[in-house]
Amino acid sequence: MPKINPVDWKTLIAVFKLFGCRYKRKKGSHHILNYEGAKRAVVIPEYSEIDVEIIKNNMRTVGMSREEYFNLLGQV
Repeated sequence: MPKINPVDWKTLIAVFKLFGCRYKRKKGSHHILNYEGAKRAVVIPEYSEIDVEIIKNNMRTVGMSREEYFNLLGQV
């Protein structure tokens, strides 16, 4: 399995929308998405390169596996 690399915010929003997250709102430079059954919202900042730890934390929040992430990333 390849390692997770930083991606831009537009790509990351597209990946999480494909996974089933719904766009809720934008506050400042942060986009807020909801996922059914998640304990908290997914927060994606408007960075040209989003850090791997932010990506992993958001994946954990919605229960997305690495395999699912790479499959969805390939569709974007």
